[in-house]
Amino acid sequence: MNGAESLVRTLVDSGVEVCFSNPGTSEMHFVAALDKVDGMRAVLALFEGVATGAADGYGRIAGKPAATLLHLGPGLANGLANLHNARRASTPIVNIVGDHATYHAQYDAPLTSDLVGFARPVSGWIHSSVSAGTVASDAARAVQAARNAPGQIATLVLPADTAWNDAEGAAPALPVLGPAPASSRAIGDVAKALRNGKRTAILIRDAGALTREGLESAGRIAAKSKARILCDTFTPKITRGAGVVALERIPYFAEQIVEFLKDVEQLVLVGAKPPVTFFAYPGKPSWCTPEGAQILYLSHPHEDGRGALAAVADAIGAPKDGATPMALKRPDIPTEAFNAYTVGQIIARFLPEGAIISDEAATSGAGAAMFTANAPWHDHMSLTGGAIGQGVPLAMGAAVAAPGRKVLALQGDGGGMYTLQALWTQAREKLDVTTIIFANRSYAILNIELARVGAGNPGPKTLSMLDLHNPELNWVSLANGMGVEASRATSNAEFAAQFESAMHARGPRLIEVML
Repeated sequence: MNGAESLVRTLVDSGVEVCFSNPGTSEMHFVAALDKVDGMRAVLALFEGVATGAADGYGRIAGKPAATLLHLGPGLANGLANLHNARRASTPIVNIVGDHATYHAQYDAPLTSDLVGFARPVSGWIHSSVSAGTVASDAARAVQAARNAPGQIATLVLPADTAWNDAEGAAPALPVLGPAPASSRAIGDVAKALRNGKRTAILIRDAGALTREGLESAGRIAAKSKARILCDTFTPKITRGAGVVALERIPYFAEQIVEFLKDVEQLVLVGAKPPVTFFAYPGKPSWCTPEGAQILYLSHPHEDGRGALAAVADAIGAPKDGATPMALKRPDIPTEAFNAYTVGQIIARFLPEGAIISDEAATSGAGAAMFTANAPWHDHMSLTGGAIGQGVPLAMGAAVAAPGRKVLALQGDGGGMYTLQALWTQAREKLDVTTIIFANRSYAILNIELARVGAGNPGPKTLSMLDLHNPELNWVSLANGMGVEASRATSNAEFAAQFESAMHARGPRLIEVML
């Protein structure tokens, strides 16, 4: 057995069952080991950003890490944007990066780089194996690090000679540190604050607390105390829809957040941080918690937010049946002009129970968010780190994690171009993903931001930097060229027929919505 085989066997024995890969020369022994070890599904991506985005989607849905396999520093660098998003989501990922053989590094070959320097900003744990004899134990530690609450990226650097030299065997799986209980003091302090009559908001980001059970406890608290229940603008994963307690999502723009929170006197955080704006704007605040408001930490990211909410609900005497879940409402097919809101109505009409939504629709996503609040229950994943190009590979990884569930990617056309290679992998793996491309031929959010930052009167060069005409993208042709069935919708009737068909079929589909 060589080091690469010991690595793959250790990953499988530690519960890592999928590897999203874009390998190169230095990783060939790992690739060869895939045929020698049962239990590892290998998924090829044509771009590293697809591999890392898919690992993020897999981890958010499966609740455990996938592996990535990337080629040297430049390959890792190609995947950094979606690793940034995964880091912001606290997604567990075992990030394996091949490197030059240890004795080759001295020659400064063309692909030599500061690999660890690339990895450090997105990794919670980094290690470079020094010999084939340590690779297996290094892999077990990487999986342990990735899985320790709340989840993180563990990057294992694999020099080529540590992969091809002889190794003794696999290493046993290591124990995983799950969420710690929230402190009894914090639970008592929040319960006391909820009785003092002050206007209170509870901001939840903890993945376990944004499940049906966690939101039921939050709903009990709200019914008893009149506290508002909130979530971040972009949450890693939240269960929503019929039968689930709804909450309020913090808006995106600075002045909207300030208005949204202006009456809050107490802000309770559940695995969250106080809200700030995505960017700084001239004359607008960055810190959005009202001045003088008290901030209380019920649970930190490594703690059990769901259990903490249940404990608070019991402590304040909230009735067990006090939460009010959302009712099921299926909208009619709209008759008004075709736009992003009518698209949202149609999605809500035909969305099946248990679906998974990967949302990078940006300015076109408000309609879907509004109307699916009463659709059958589903899980919704957002653009946690703000680095666009996440939506399609995130959906791809979710489909690998949950093959029995329908996956829907809501994607802007500009962001979709960053990682459209994910469509090829969807076709290759026959993944049940329906991709909705909102085709407005523009980086629409940047047109809004251009006005907000006070950059002056834009001229033709400025506007051309935000425009996707000349030539126009043709997503039907792009999808067909990668083996995905695709169609174009220009009316409510066309979209309804195409989307209903996709929801009743299996396999990858793409619908280009012309806005």
